[in-house]
Amino acid sequence: MSLSTICILLGLGVAAPQLYGLKNPAAFREKLRAFPRHTGIGYVLMTIATAWFLLHVREENIADFSAFKPVMYVGFAALGLGTCIFLKDFLAVRGLALVLMLLAKLVLDAQRWHESNWRWVLGVWAYAWIIAGIWFTVSPWRCRDLIEWKTATDARVRIGCIARLALGLLVAALRSEEHTSELQSRGLISYAVFCLK
Repeated sequence: MSLSTICILLGLGVAAPQLYGLKNPAAFREKLRAFPRHTGIGYVLMTIATAWFLLHVREENIADFSAFKPVMYVGFAALGLGTCIFLKDFLAVRGLALVLMLLAKLVLDAQRWHESNWRWVLGVWAYAWIIAGIWFTVSPWRCRDLIEWKTATDARVRIGCIARLALGLLVAALRSEEHTSELQSRGLISYAVFCLK
């Protein structure tokens, strides 16, 4: 997948839900607060993460360990299934953490050899996902606490939605590398870090 396509999909994917949050902050708050313990969403995210990881195992050239790939398929599939059975508490957060880390790999692989400076905007964002993924895997209740803090009032919900909407639209606009200078890239990196706080 090209970096341009990733920019458009990520940008619009982040921006679209924020419109709902701006229109109806109370309902948006309730949906966000229900997310950490939503088992159904957890099953979906864990299934996506497990399948995506198994795809990476299949595609990776692991040299001396290639004979063990069938065992790895079974082991990692069992790990994903076992997580759904035995770690249902905060399953949605654990699934989100894995999807964020796998998405970060996709973004970093696509931006690594890209020639323009704006690739660093996505790189910073991807590393923030990795940090969040590790943090939420180790202590998933932190995601619940963060959501509760960010949605404590309608004003916080709206401010968060505006910041994420702007970030999403900026990332979607990055698809055109010719229009983004090095100075603009640095400004966008700073803005991305601000939005993630």
